[in-house]
Amino acid sequence: MSTDIAKTVSARLGYAPARVKAVLDLLADGATIPFIARYRKEVTGSLDEVAILAIKTAAESVQELADRKEYVTNVITSLGKFTPELEKALEAAEDMAAVEDLYLPYKPKRRTRAQMARERGLEPLAEKILDQRNDFNPAEAKKFVTSEVKDVDDALAGASDIIAEKVSENIEARNDVRGRFKRTAKITSKVVKAKEQDAVKYADYYEFTEPLNRCSSHRYLAMRRGENEGLLRVSIEIDNEEAVERLNRRFVRSRTQGRHREILEDAVADGYSRLLRPSIENEVAATTRTEADRVAIEAFADNLRQLLMAAPLGPKRVMGVDPGYRTGCKVVVIDESGSLLHHDVIYPTPPHNDREGAEETVLNLVKKYGVEAIAVGNGTAGRETEQFLRRLRYPHEVSVNVVNENGASVYSASAIAREEFPNEDVTVRGAVSIARRLVDPLAELVKIDPKSIGVGQYQHDVDQTALKASLDYTVEACVNSVGVNLNTASARLLSYVSGIGDTIAKNIVDYRAQNGPFTSRKQLMKVPRLGAKAFEQCAGFLRIPEAENLLDNTGVHPERYDIVERIAKDLGCTVKELVEDKDRLHKLDLDRYVTDECGLPTLKDIIKELEKPGRDPRQTFSEFKFDETVHSIDDLRAGMVLPGIVNNITDFGAFVDIGVHQSGLVHKSQMAIKRVNNPREVVKLNQHVMVKVLDVDTHKQRISLSMKEVAQDAE
Repeated sequence: MSTDIAKTVSARLGYAPARVKAVLDLLADGATIPFIARYRKEVTGSLDEVAILAIKTAAESVQELADRKEYVTNVITSLGKFTPELEKALEAAEDMAAVEDLYLPYKPKRRTRAQMARERGLEPLAEKILDQRNDFNPAEAKKFVTSEVKDVDDALAGASDIIAEKVSENIEARNDVRGRFKRTAKITSKVVKAKEQDAVKYADYYEFTEPLNRCSSHRYLAMRRGENEGLLRVSIEIDNEEAVERLNRRFVRSRTQGRHREILEDAVADGYSRLLRPSIENEVAATTRTEADRVAIEAFADNLRQLLMAAPLGPKRVMGVDPGYRTGCKVVVIDESGSLLHHDVIYPTPPHNDREGAEETVLNLVKKYGVEAIAVGNGTAGRETEQFLRRLRYPHEVSVNVVNENGASVYSASAIAREEFPNEDVTVRGAVSIARRLVDPLAELVKIDPKSIGVGQYQHDVDQTALKASLDYTVEACVNSVGVNLNTASARLLSYVSGIGDTIAKNIVDYRAQNGPFTSRKQLMKVPRLGAKAFEQCAGFLRIPEAENLLDNTGVHPERYDIVERIAKDLGCTVKELVEDKDRLHKLDLDRYVTDECGLPTLKDIIKELEKPGRDPRQTFSEFKFDETVHSIDDLRAGMVLPGIVNNITDFGAFVDIGVHQSGLVHKSQMAIKRVNNPREVVKLNQHVMVKVLDVDTHKQRISLSMKEVAQDAE
């Protein structure tokens, strides 16, 4: 990126120009955001991932604007109409709308009414009407009657079309109307006649109006979805009479009277209603849609981040159970590395009700394989199966956990699942996924398209390119934040590690299969296509628990191993002894080891890693239990206070699983005693909460819950 772009981004975001330039240079050199944030703090001034992403996004926007300006300049120049005034205006344009306004008069168009009028020689007449320094007599239009212009009325109509187009392309006029849309526009939604029954889910929008600048993302996207389905009619409107009156004051002089004034005012009104208003309305609708998409995508990404960073149970022997009624419950057992040891089917629920046979199978498997925990999917028959498993008397301590199974069926039918378990059917693969989600949610969920995980809001309605970019980045950030076990990670998980990607990830897995587990990070250099640059980017995020050099199981980058060895040497001990004696670490004078490349921020990070090698930033796992008396929505009564798990967060509240298959909504007005604007400030995904049942609508399958009333009752 150029210095000019860095300066522009710096001014926009408020970061020092040198820091911005450093970030952009690193990105241009192939560095990833996680790598820059973690290992290049001295260069960036310790900018975090959020700041670096903002710089990257802003730079792309600035570059896009610069590219568009260059294109517009070239097109207008090729027409021989580029002037110093236009050049100055383009240079001063600060956004794409301003550039497009300047380009509009020169932009190739279909044959408009104005263009056809020009072809008939009526532009001089239009200019004469617009030039209000002298009175205009409509009879003068007779001079423009030709074989192609049949009479005076035809000439005046053509001239009016030209004036209307000039009004619609006038920059000041466009800015005025654009400003009025932004300040005063209202969005209106009405149900399509005779579609009331089909549009029941959009009942809130049958007759709906509110200021556009107050319309939330989820309401806007809901209305547009209803419009796309042919059930709603949505429009964005302003006071048209006032807008036309303001345009008249701009284009029609007070001294202009009579028929002259009438012609001009009619042309202005036509230019507004036929050209200018629809153009600006579409522009504002697109801008509003982009902003609504941004908010929805940010919400989805935040939910996904929390889901991926959920507390892992850790490497244990786990039984995974995918519940079902008629076809039974698929049962699998996996070992500490996630490998399948056994699979079976039990039938503890209706219509079979073989509880004795199911009990015998489960207890035998627990004893035979040393199962330490059971993961039960929360789908059909989930609660009944969970209750059955909780009541068994195990030969040793076994925790029973309900796991969100959203997307498990998508994984089980995927190419990744077929590659992992080519000889097993989809039911076995789904149960394995449920078990692995308990062990390590991050490692398992990265195999599934985030849109299938069930934590989004209108994810199928927003800009899919922007959504994918945001979610891919979110997954990448989470994976690199946690770190990856080089010897157990799947190719999918490895592909998200900084600097790796799909091809190198597959090569790592193939190398591991052919040569056995990695014993050092240096060994990565033997992997095909993994060169020095890729090694620089990925090495610090990969862990080898069994490595001879214990630094290979930390977040210390290999480029800084020499500093750790120097510290150990200065203290007269080995690196291993240094790690085992935390007191030595706390007494270090880090200033002695500062260099131009490695400053205090990096040294402090190194000490944190040495204090707790292989540390996991995720929270510690805790078991959760639903209320044993509640299994279906029919069991709910207003006033009940129940435990629940937050399983989705939206702009308007949070959905909480209380163990009845249908999540209940805690509206943001019911989240806390104080006013809540952003639900994410109050709750987190997978958070354990206590809720009170406010209302149950069994017909619509809607459950209204409150956290606020629980808090009030406690007081």
